[in-house]
Amino acid sequence: MSTTTTTRRLTMAQAISEATAQEMARDPRVFVMGEDVGKYGGIFSATTGLLEQFGPERVMDTPISETGFMGAALGAAAEGLRPISELMFVDFFGVCFDQIYNHIAKNHYMSGGACKYPLVITTGIGGGYNDAAQHSQCLYSIFAHVPGLKVVVPSNAYDAKGLMTTAIRDDNPVIFLYHKGIMGLSWMSYFEGSTNEVPEAQYTIPFGEACVVREGSDVTIVTLSQMVQKSMLAADQLATEGISAEILDLRTLVPLDRAAVLASVAKTGRLLVADEDYLSYGLSGEIAALVAENLDTLRLKAPVRRLAVPDVPIPFSRPLEQFAIPQVDNIVASVRGLMTFKLD
Repeated sequence: MSTTTTTRRLTMAQAISEATAQEMARDPRVFVMGEDVGKYGGIFSATTGLLEQFGPERVMDTPISETGFMGAALGAAAEGLRPISELMFVDFFGVCFDQIYNHIAKNHYMSGGACKYPLVITTGIGGGYNDAAQHSQCLYSIFAHVPGLKVVVPSNAYDAKGLMTTAIRDDNPVIFLYHKGIMGLSWMSYFEGSTNEVPEAQYTIPFGEACVVREGSDVTIVTLSQMVQKSMLAADQLATEGISAEILDLRTLVPLDRAAVLASVAKTGRLLVADEDYLSYGLSGEIAALVAENLDTLRLKAPVRRLAVPDVPIPFSRPLEQFAIPQVDNIVASVRGLMTFKLD
Protein backbone atom coordinates (compact mmCIF):
# COMPACT_ATOMS: atom_id res chain seq x y z
CA MET A 1 0.00 0.00 0.00
CA SER A 2 1.57 3.27 -1.09
CA THR A 3 1.49 6.41 0.99
CA THR A 4 1.62 9.97 -0.25
CA THR A 5 3.11 12.97 1.47
CA THR A 6 1.05 16.12 1.29
CA THR A 7 3.07 19.15 0.29
CA ARG A 8 2.25 22.83 -0.10
CA ARG A 9 4.17 25.82 -1.35
CA LEU A 10 5.42 27.67 1.70
CA THR A 11 7.57 30.70 2.21
CA MET A 12 10.65 30.31 4.36
CA ALA A 13 8.92 32.22 7.15
CA GLN A 14 5.97 29.83 7.07
CA ALA A 15 8.25 26.79 6.98
CA ILE A 16 10.27 27.92 10.00
CA SER A 17 7.11 28.70 11.97
CA GLU A 18 5.61 25.33 11.05
CA ALA A 19 8.71 23.43 12.11
CA THR A 20 8.73 25.27 15.43
CA ALA A 21 5.03 24.62 16.03
CA GLN A 22 5.35 20.92 15.28
CA GLU A 23 8.28 20.56 17.65
CA MET A 24 6.46 22.52 20.37
CA ALA A 25 3.48 20.17 19.98
CA ARG A 26 5.75 17.12 20.09
CA ASP A 27 7.93 18.21 23.00
CA PRO A 28 6.58 20.33 25.88
CA ARG A 29 10.12 21.40 26.79
CA VAL A 30 10.38 23.54 23.65
CA PHE A 31 9.49 27.20 24.04
CA VAL A 32 10.16 30.47 22.21
CA MET A 33 11.39 33.77 23.59
CA GLY A 34 12.63 36.99 22.07
CA GLU A 35 11.79 40.43 20.78
CA ASP A 36 8.29 40.65 19.23
CA VAL A 37 7.97 36.88 18.80
CA GLY A 38 4.49 36.78 20.34
CA LYS A 39 1.62 38.97 19.20
CA TYR A 40 3.66 40.44 16.35
CA GLY A 41 4.73 36.98 15.17
CA GLY A 42 8.36 37.96 14.75
CA ILE A 43 9.52 40.93 12.75
CA PHE A 44 10.26 38.58 9.84
CA SER A 45 7.25 36.31 10.54
CA ALA A 46 9.27 33.33 11.77
CA THR A 47 6.98 32.86 14.79
CA THR A 48 3.62 33.76 13.24
CA GLY A 49 0.70 31.92 14.86
CA LEU A 50 2.69 30.40 17.71
CA LEU A 51 1.28 32.63 20.45
CA GLU A 52 -2.30 31.77 19.49
CA GLN A 53 -1.50 28.06 19.45
CA PHE A 54 0.65 27.73 22.56
CA GLY A 55 -0.04 30.78 24.73
CA PRO A 56 2.20 33.33 26.47
CA GLU A 57 3.91 30.83 28.79
CA ARG A 58 5.60 29.14 25.82
CA VAL A 59 5.85 32.10 23.42
CA MET A 60 7.28 34.97 25.43
CA ASP A 61 7.98 38.50 24.30
CA THR A 62 11.08 39.82 26.03
CA PRO A 63 12.25 43.33 26.83
CA ILE A 64 14.97 44.81 24.63
CA SER A 65 17.57 43.19 26.86
CA GLU A 66 19.58 40.87 24.65
CA THR A 67 22.08 39.85 27.31
CA GLY A 68 19.22 39.05 29.67
CA PHE A 69 17.20 36.77 27.45
CA MET A 70 20.22 35.04 25.91
CA GLY A 71 21.40 34.31 29.44
CA ALA A 72 17.90 33.08 30.32
CA ALA A 73 17.98 30.73 27.34
CA LEU A 74 21.31 29.35 28.52
CA GLY A 75 19.96 28.74 32.01
CA ALA A 76 16.77 27.14 30.70
CA ALA A 77 18.76 24.78 28.48
CA ALA A 78 21.02 23.84 31.38
CA GLU A 79 17.92 22.87 33.37
CA GLY A 80 16.57 20.58 30.65
CA LEU A 81 14.32 22.87 28.62
CA ARG A 82 14.82 23.47 24.89
CA PRO A 83 14.55 27.22 24.27
CA ILE A 84 14.42 28.98 20.92
CA SER A 85 15.69 32.51 21.44
CA GLU A 86 15.19 35.05 18.65
CA LEU A 87 17.10 38.27 18.25
CA MET A 88 15.76 40.43 15.43
CA PHE A 89 18.95 41.28 13.55
CA VAL A 90 22.30 39.52 13.57
CA ASP A 91 23.88 42.98 13.79
CA PHE A 92 22.65 43.27 17.39
CA PHE A 93 24.56 40.26 18.69
CA GLY A 94 27.42 42.41 19.85
CA VAL A 95 25.26 43.41 22.81
CA CYS A 96 25.06 39.83 24.11
CA PHE A 97 28.07 38.14 22.59
CA ASP A 98 29.62 37.35 25.95
CA GLN A 99 26.65 35.10 26.71
CA ILE A 100 27.06 33.41 23.32
CA TYR A 101 30.77 32.86 22.79
CA ASN A 102 31.91 32.68 26.42
CA HIS A 103 29.02 30.69 27.90
CA ILE A 104 26.58 29.15 25.43
CA ALA A 105 29.42 27.93 23.19
CA LYS A 106 31.77 26.76 25.95
CA ASN A 107 29.81 25.56 28.96
CA HIS A 108 29.37 22.02 27.64
CA TYR A 109 33.15 21.75 27.28
CA MET A 110 33.85 23.42 30.61
CA SER A 111 31.46 21.04 32.38
CA GLY A 112 33.47 18.12 31.04
CA GLY A 113 30.47 17.11 28.94
CA ALA A 114 28.25 16.77 32.00
CA CYS A 115 25.81 19.50 30.93
CA LYS A 116 23.90 19.77 27.67
CA TYR A 117 22.73 23.04 26.18
CA PRO A 118 19.98 22.27 23.65
CA LEU A 119 19.10 25.78 22.52
CA VAL A 120 18.51 27.47 19.19
CA ILE A 121 19.29 31.10 18.51
CA THR A 122 17.48 32.51 15.48
CA THR A 123 18.08 35.81 13.74
CA GLY A 124 17.67 37.70 10.48
CA ILE A 125 20.66 38.39 8.24
CA GLY A 126 21.48 40.15 5.00
CA GLY A 127 20.90 43.34 3.09
CA GLY A 128 19.28 44.39 -0.13
CA TYR A 129 16.51 46.63 1.17
CA ASN A 130 18.31 49.79 2.27
CA ASP A 131 18.44 49.25 6.01
CA ALA A 132 22.00 50.57 6.25
CA ALA A 133 25.11 49.45 8.10
CA GLN A 134 23.58 48.32 11.40
CA HIS A 135 20.78 46.14 9.98
CA SER A 136 22.19 44.54 6.83
CA GLN A 137 25.10 42.24 7.67
CA CYS A 138 25.42 38.45 7.53
CA LEU A 139 28.23 37.77 10.03
CA TYR A 140 27.74 34.00 10.07
CA SER A 141 31.48 33.50 9.83
CA ILE A 142 31.89 35.07 13.27
CA PHE A 143 29.77 32.32 14.84
CA ALA A 144 31.43 29.62 12.75
CA HIS A 145 34.80 30.81 14.09
CA VAL A 146 33.81 30.00 17.70
CA PRO A 147 34.08 26.31 18.73
CA GLY A 148 30.93 24.93 20.31
CA LEU A 149 28.32 26.48 18.02
CA LYS A 150 26.60 24.84 15.08
CA VAL A 151 25.74 27.32 12.34
CA VAL A 152 22.80 26.84 9.96
CA VAL A 153 21.96 29.10 6.98
CA PRO A 154 19.09 27.78 4.79
CA SER A 155 18.30 29.03 1.29
CA ASN A 156 14.73 27.82 0.79
CA ALA A 157 11.58 26.79 2.62
CA TYR A 158 12.05 23.02 2.30
CA ASP A 159 15.53 23.16 3.77
CA ALA A 160 14.50 25.69 6.40
CA LYS A 161 11.83 23.41 7.86
CA GLY A 162 14.02 20.30 7.92
CA LEU A 163 17.05 22.13 9.30
CA MET A 164 14.97 23.93 11.94
CA THR A 165 13.55 20.63 13.15
CA THR A 166 17.06 19.19 13.35
CA ALA A 167 18.25 22.29 15.21
CA ILE A 168 15.53 22.07 17.86
CA ARG A 169 16.25 18.38 18.46
CA ASP A 170 20.00 18.88 18.69
CA ASP A 171 21.50 18.74 22.19
CA ASN A 172 24.02 21.44 21.29
CA PRO A 173 23.69 25.19 20.72
CA VAL A 174 22.65 26.04 17.17
CA ILE A 175 22.75 29.45 15.49
CA PHE A 176 19.98 29.50 12.86
CA LEU A 177 20.29 32.43 10.44
CA TYR A 178 17.64 33.29 7.84
CA HIS A 179 18.09 35.90 5.14
CA LYS A 180 15.39 38.55 5.22
CA GLY A 181 15.36 38.74 1.43
CA ILE A 182 14.21 35.13 0.98
CA MET A 183 11.66 34.84 3.80
CA GLY A 184 8.80 35.48 1.38
CA LEU A 185 7.51 38.59 3.12
CA SER A 186 4.85 40.56 1.25
CA TRP A 187 6.23 43.89 2.41
CA MET A 188 9.68 43.45 0.90
CA SER A 189 10.97 42.10 -2.40
CA TYR A 190 12.44 38.62 -2.31
CA PHE A 191 13.75 35.90 -4.57
CA GLU A 192 11.02 33.46 -5.59
CA GLY A 193 13.30 30.43 -5.57
CA SER A 194 13.18 30.34 -1.78
CA THR A 195 9.44 29.52 -1.75
CA ASN A 196 8.94 25.88 -2.65
CA GLU A 197 7.12 22.64 -1.88
CA VAL A 198 7.24 21.66 1.80
CA PRO A 199 5.76 18.46 3.29
CA GLU A 200 3.16 18.82 6.02
CA ALA A 201 4.74 15.96 7.96
CA GLN A 202 7.79 16.47 10.14
CA TYR A 203 11.18 15.68 8.65
CA THR A 204 14.81 16.45 9.40
CA ILE A 205 17.78 17.39 7.25
CA PRO A 206 21.15 16.35 8.70
CA PHE A 207 23.67 19.05 9.45
CA GLY A 208 26.86 18.96 7.42
CA GLU A 209 25.30 17.77 4.15
CA ALA A 210 25.59 20.30 1.34
CA CYS A 211 23.18 20.08 -1.60
CA VAL A 212 23.99 20.25 -5.29
CA VAL A 213 21.08 22.43 -6.39
CA ARG A 214 22.24 22.52 -10.00
CA GLU A 215 24.62 20.12 -11.69
CA GLY A 216 27.28 21.38 -14.06
CA SER A 217 30.60 20.50 -15.62
CA ASP A 218 32.59 23.70 -16.21
CA VAL A 219 32.70 25.57 -12.90
CA THR A 220 31.62 25.10 -9.28
CA ILE A 221 29.85 27.90 -7.43
CA VAL A 222 29.95 27.31 -3.68
CA THR A 223 27.42 29.47 -1.92
CA LEU A 224 24.55 29.65 0.59
CA SER A 225 21.47 31.61 1.66
CA GLN A 226 20.15 34.23 -0.80
CA MET A 227 23.27 33.88 -2.93
CA VAL A 228 21.90 30.48 -4.00
CA GLN A 229 19.01 32.17 -5.79
CA LYS A 230 21.34 34.74 -7.37
CA SER A 231 23.68 31.95 -8.47
CA MET A 232 20.81 30.04 -10.07
CA LEU A 233 19.86 33.11 -12.10
CA ALA A 234 23.49 33.60 -13.07
CA ALA A 235 23.76 29.95 -14.11
CA ASP A 236 20.74 30.35 -16.39
CA GLN A 237 22.43 33.27 -18.08
CA LEU A 238 25.76 31.45 -18.33
CA ALA A 239 24.05 28.45 -19.90
CA THR A 240 23.06 30.61 -22.87
CA GLU A 241 26.77 31.21 -23.39
CA GLY A 242 27.56 27.49 -23.26
CA ILE A 243 28.95 27.55 -19.71
CA SER A 244 27.73 24.80 -17.38
CA ALA A 245 27.79 25.89 -13.74
CA GLU A 246 27.38 23.54 -10.80
CA ILE A 247 25.91 25.20 -7.69
CA LEU A 248 26.62 23.80 -4.24
CA ASP A 249 24.44 25.09 -1.39
CA LEU A 250 26.39 24.54 1.83
CA ARG A 251 23.25 24.80 4.05
CA THR A 252 25.37 24.62 7.22
CA LEU A 253 28.75 26.21 8.00
CA VAL A 254 29.28 24.13 11.14
CA PRO A 255 29.52 21.30 10.40
CA LEU A 256 30.89 22.08 6.94
CA ASP A 257 30.57 19.54 4.13
CA ARG A 258 34.17 19.72 2.96
CA ALA A 259 33.86 16.47 1.00
CA ALA A 260 31.08 17.89 -1.16
CA VAL A 261 33.14 20.99 -1.97
CA LEU A 262 36.18 18.95 -2.96
CA ALA A 263 34.12 16.49 -5.00
CA SER A 264 32.50 19.25 -7.02
CA VAL A 265 35.75 21.12 -7.62
CA ALA A 266 37.44 17.87 -8.65
CA LYS A 267 34.65 17.44 -11.20
CA THR A 268 34.75 20.93 -12.72
CA GLY A 269 38.30 22.15 -12.08
CA ARG A 270 37.14 25.70 -11.36
CA LEU A 271 35.75 27.34 -8.22
CA LEU A 272 33.91 30.54 -7.44
CA VAL A 273 32.88 31.18 -3.84
CA ALA A 274 29.87 33.53 -3.83
CA ASP A 275 29.19 34.99 -0.41
CA GLU A 276 27.20 37.89 1.07
CA ASP A 277 29.42 38.13 4.12
CA TYR A 278 32.57 40.26 4.22
CA LEU A 279 35.46 39.20 2.02
CA SER A 280 38.28 39.18 4.57
CA TYR A 281 38.68 36.43 7.20
CA GLY A 282 35.37 34.76 6.32
CA LEU A 283 33.66 31.86 4.57
CA SER A 284 35.16 32.59 1.16
CA GLY A 285 38.66 32.40 2.60
CA GLU A 286 37.87 29.15 4.41
CA ILE A 287 36.62 27.46 1.23
CA ALA A 288 39.56 28.77 -0.77
CA ALA A 289 41.98 27.44 1.86
CA LEU A 290 40.25 24.06 1.84
CA VAL A 291 40.85 23.73 -1.88
CA ALA A 292 44.42 25.00 -1.59
CA GLU A 293 45.18 22.38 1.06
CA ASN A 294 43.98 19.64 -1.27
CA LEU A 295 45.69 20.61 -4.51
CA ASP A 296 47.46 17.27 -4.53
CA THR A 297 44.12 15.62 -5.34
CA LEU A 298 42.66 18.37 -7.54
CA ARG A 299 43.52 19.53 -11.04
CA LEU A 300 42.47 23.16 -11.17
CA LYS A 301 42.07 24.87 -14.51
CA ALA A 302 42.12 28.35 -12.96
CA PRO A 303 42.85 29.99 -9.59
CA VAL A 304 40.03 30.09 -7.05
CA ARG A 305 37.93 33.25 -7.23
CA ARG A 306 36.09 34.82 -4.30
CA LEU A 307 33.09 37.12 -4.62
CA ALA A 308 31.92 38.74 -1.39
CA VAL A 309 31.13 42.07 0.27
CA PRO A 310 34.14 44.40 0.29
CA ASP A 311 35.39 45.39 3.72
CA VAL A 312 33.09 48.39 4.12
CA PRO A 313 29.89 48.93 6.14
CA ILE A 314 26.76 48.20 4.09
CA PRO A 315 25.66 51.55 2.59
CA PHE A 316 22.18 53.02 2.99
CA SER A 317 22.11 54.38 -0.55
CA ARG A 318 20.45 51.82 -2.81
CA PRO A 319 22.94 52.16 -5.69
CA LEU A 320 25.85 51.87 -3.28
CA GLU A 321 24.24 48.91 -1.46
CA GLN A 322 23.69 47.12 -4.77
CA PHE A 323 27.34 47.81 -5.63
CA ALA A 324 28.63 46.45 -2.32
CA ILE A 325 26.53 43.28 -2.16
CA PRO A 326 27.30 40.74 -4.93
CA GLN A 327 24.59 40.60 -7.59
CA VAL A 328 23.74 38.22 -10.42
CA ASP A 329 25.82 40.19 -12.92
CA ASN A 330 28.85 39.99 -10.61
CA ILE A 331 28.55 36.19 -10.48
CA VAL A 332 28.28 35.99 -14.26
CA ALA A 333 31.33 38.20 -14.73
CA SER A 334 33.38 36.21 -12.20
CA VAL A 335 32.57 32.92 -13.90
CA ARG A 336 33.44 34.35 -17.30
CA GLY A 337 36.80 35.35 -15.88
CA LEU A 338 37.39 31.83 -14.64
CA MET A 339 36.49 30.34 -18.01
CA THR A 340 38.83 32.60 -19.98
CA PHE A 341 41.82 32.14 -17.64
CA LYS A 342 44.60 30.06 -19.17
CA LEU A 343 47.14 28.31 -16.98
CA ASP A 344 50.68 28.51 -18.35
